[in-house]
Amino acid sequence: MAIVKYNPLRELRSMQDQMDRLLNLSWGGSGEFSGEDIKEGVWQPAVDIYETVDSIVIKAELPDMEQKDIDVRIEDGLLTIKGERKHESEVKKENYHRIERYFGNFQRSFKLPGTVSQEKVTAVCERGVLTITLPKKEEVKPKQIQVEVK
Repeated sequence: MAIVKYNPLRELRSMQDQMDRLLNLSWGGSGEFSGEDIKEGVWQPAVDIYETVDSIVIKAELPDMEQKDIDVRIEDGLLTIKGERKHESEVKKENYHRIERYFGNFQRSFKLPGTVSQEKVTAVCERGVLTITLPKKEEVKPKQIQVEVK
């Protein structure tokens, strides 16, 4: 187990980031990432975005969500993930000691670069993580050129 030096400002920074997101959401501001548009909704799933040689991958945390409650679409170069996480109705609200997870509608949008082949996009949801793979167009991929020795 690694020893990590305690930094009290880390928790304060995390709280400030959460407050910024909350205020941006309530005032209709845009997200902190360029090309991201925050629309209506009470919560936003956390996402990871990374790039490989062949594609751009977006992973979104969507625990306890069914496939029928998730909508992924591309329109005019904008990838939109939206849906609704429903509160479990089998446990009565007065029986809860604490509710920290968000429920309700959400929507996240990301502007796609022109390098993405929109016809070949795939989406898979496994163990509460939605993985969207955005393949790159063939002409954009780096090409290895063989050097001949004479």
